[in-house]
This record gives sequence, structure tokens and C-alpha cells, in this order.
Amino acid sequence: MSSSSKSLINLVSVNTAPDRAKKVIGAVIENVKDRYNIVHAGNTTTIEGVKPLLKSIQPAPGILFCASMWTPEQQQEIQKIARDTIPGIKTHGIPTGLQVQVGPEGIVQYLMERIDEIMEQK
Repeated sequence: MSSSSKSLINLVSVNTAPDRAKKVIGAVIENVKDRYNIVHAGNTTTIEGVKPLLKSIQPAPGILFCASMWTPEQQQEIQKIARDTIPGIKTHGIPTGLQVQVGPEGIVQYLMERIDEIMEQK
């Protein structure tokens, strides 16, 4: 259907509401399954948990999403930890407060509008 690579991509999230993360990311994965083979491989609820989570998943995660409850500074720290732990990992921080403004469906829509751009990160 598409010329995009369909190799398995492990995605991790950093979200203090793991059930919501699973639901939102599950909806995004379902919506892009014709283009990408993404699996939600894990979630951590703390910044301190980012590095151990990334190291515990094989094959190594290819994407990390930061949820919108983190401040911009926390998101930068989380994404730096991810890039230092797994060089080349794609990261994306959902704008702080967006979940409160638009709800889970709005987050799914936000990610759907950006997934190709996220996947093409270098």
C-alpha cells in the first residue's frame, strides 16, 4: 500500500496517567497501522524512570513521546535523557497543558497531524 518501511518500531511514553497513555497511543497506532508498524512498548510515570525503561526494551525504542503534563523544561530533560541513552531515537513533546485543553481525542488528533513529521526526524 505504501512504500514506507513497515519494520517494527517500539514506542515508549512518559506519562503520569499510564492508562490514558495506552489509550491515546493505541488510537494513534491503530490509525497509522497501514503506514507504520508501531508497538507501545512501555510507559514510565517519572523522569527518573526514562533511562531504565529505554534500556529494558529490546529492540531499543525508536520513538519517545512526552505527555502534556510535563513542563517544557521537564520535556527537554526527558528528551535529552532519551537521546543520550539511545542515539537517533525520535522524540516528541506534546505541548504542555494540551490534554487539559482538548482531551484525549484532541491529543490523538494532534499526534495524527504530526506523525509523519515525527517519523521522518533525523
